[in-house]
Amino acid sequence: MAAVVLAQNPAPDQAPGAKQAPGATPEPPSAPEGEGRIFGVLPNFLTVQELSQNARALTPKQKFALVARQTYDPVTILAAAAGAGLSQAENGNPKYGVGGAAYAERFGAAMADLSSQSFFSGAVLASVLHEDPRYFRKGPSYGFWNRVGYAITRFVVTRTDAGGRSFNYAGVTGMSLGIALSNAYYPGSSVSGHVVAQRFGSSLLSATFSNLLPEFWPDIHDKLFHRKPRNPAPSPARTP
Repeated sequence: MAAVVLAQNPAPDQAPGAKQAPGATPEPPSAPEGEGRIFGVLPNFLTVQELSQNARALTPKQKFALVARQTYDPVTILAAAAGAGLSQAENGNPKYGVGGAAYAERFGAAMADLSSQSFFSGAVLASVLHEDPRYFRKGPSYGFWNRVGYAITRFVVTRTDAGGRSFNYAGVTGMSLGIALSNAYYPGSSVSGHVVAQRFGSSLLSATFSNLLPEFWPDIHDKLFHRKPRNPAPSPARTP
C-alpha cells in the first residue's frame, strides 16, 4: 500500500483551463510528497487523495500502466519473495516441497497470484466494465468510523468511469478468476476444494481491509512530520 499517487489537484504544468495537445492523453497529476508510499516503503499508486466527483476517468492504457506499476514495484516483489520463504520454511500451501527448486516454484506462484488477480481486476475487467480500479480516499473531513466503514466496503462498492457508484464486479470477479487460474500451476495437493476456499477467504479478507492504510496514512504522515493543514483558511486582516 519517491512515487506518484493519483490526486485531484492539477500538476503545475496542467493548470485549470490549460489545453491538451490534440489526441494527447492527459497524465494523472502527482500527489503531495510522502503519500506515494505508505511509511515511505509500501507502494500506494492506486489511491486518489480526495473524494471528488470531478476526478478524471482513466483510459484503459492508464489502468494497465498503474496496475503494472503497483504489481511489479520492487517492494511488492520483495514481499512475494519473503512470503514464499515463510511458506517454504513451514512447507505450507502450496505444497511444492523443500529445496531451491521448490522455493523458486513458490516465488513464481506468489508473483503469478499477485499478477493474475491484479490484472484481471484492475486492468482487464475494469476496462471492459468501465470501473475505476483506484481507491478514492474520504479524508479527515469525515468521521473516523465513517471512514473505516467506507474503506472496508470498497471491495464490493466501486466508482465507475462516469463518476457514479456500482457493485465492484471487476474486483470480485477478477479475484475469483485469479484464484481459479492458480489451480493450473499449484501442485495437486493444494487444489482441493477446502484449500481453494481458504485461498478465496484469505484474499477476500485482504481485499476488504486493504484500503484502511491508504485511507489513514496521510493523517499518520502529517502527525509524524508535524505538517500544517494543506489548505488552511486565510487569516483575517489585522485592523491598523
